[in-house]
Amino acid sequence: MSASAPITAAVLDLVAHDMAQVDGVIAERLASSVPLVAQVAQYIIAAGGKRLRPVLLLLTCGALGCTKEQRFNLAAVVEFIHTATLLHDDVVDESTLRRGRPTANENFGNPASVLVGDFLYSRAFQMMLDANNMRVMQTLAEATNVIAEGEVLQLMNMHDASLDEEGYLRVIRSKTAKLFEASARLGAILAGSNAHEEHACASYGQSLGTAFQVIDDVLDYDGQAAEMGKNMGDDLREGKVTLPLILAMQRGNTVQRETVREAIQSGCVDRLQDIVDIVRETGALAATRQAASAEAQRAIDAALQLPDNPYSQAMVTLASQLLERRA
Repeated sequence: MSASAPITAAVLDLVAHDMAQVDGVIAERLASSVPLVAQVAQYIIAAGGKRLRPVLLLLTCGALGCTKEQRFNLAAVVEFIHTATLLHDDVVDESTLRRGRPTANENFGNPASVLVGDFLYSRAFQMMLDANNMRVMQTLAEATNVIAEGEVLQLMNMHDASLDEEGYLRVIRSKTAKLFEASARLGAILAGSNAHEEHACASYGQSLGTAFQVIDDVLDYDGQAAEMGKNMGDDLREGKVTLPLILAMQRGNTVQRETVREAIQSGCVDRLQDIVDIVRETGALAATRQAASAEAQRAIDAALQLPDNPYSQAMVTLASQLLERRA
């Protein structure tokens, strides 16, 4: 992990022992009598990734003084839900590369990826019951439902060059930020926090998740595939209308607008370099980074409402560090 990755060594060290416990739960609950289930699930989880959602749950627990064993189980739950969405996403998007290696659907086929994603969802719901807490189940059930709605919204918006910033934010707050929000809220629920602290945690998670996705969309036009672990221009090829493209059309001249519009509608990446140049020349890339910065600042403001300790300080660091993300 590079120095510019979104989780600093200091943050990781703070929750390293807890994450080891979470990894143990993940390994145990991936067990299945059907070999292919465990094989596919293990393949995508072993690919690594930032584990931001479990880290976020553990940080909020730490910030609020919660040391309940159940935090390890629920951290594994949010990772399972996230992994299930990745399996399904890659099938829908026909992706071939994730985190620098072939996707599960590329290796095992679409049917196996979809069905193992279903297994991870159902296993996550089994594990939720262990908490024996209706608020926990409500939070995770709502999050899972909203994520699914976000996926459908994104599908409906494919190749739609008329999508505006509000529509874009609605998708990412459902599809990406909702699980961040739920992860942080769960820490507060487990800690038995008051309504103010729970709201601060949820706001932190939503803002952090939104900033994370906006920066991810920047990297599609400002990164290298080798660094990102995916192919540059994938979003455009798939017809995803992201903020850099929306702002480029708002700011560009007639020719630039039409060039971007045609690329979105066709999903053709033959003129990818022209699109990248337009996104940069119009200032859309810088404006998108500013939008991410505003979301990160909202996350920082929310974290500052929590008790001042190393965990809440790490939450501030995490939001600040996100803006330096390059891969």
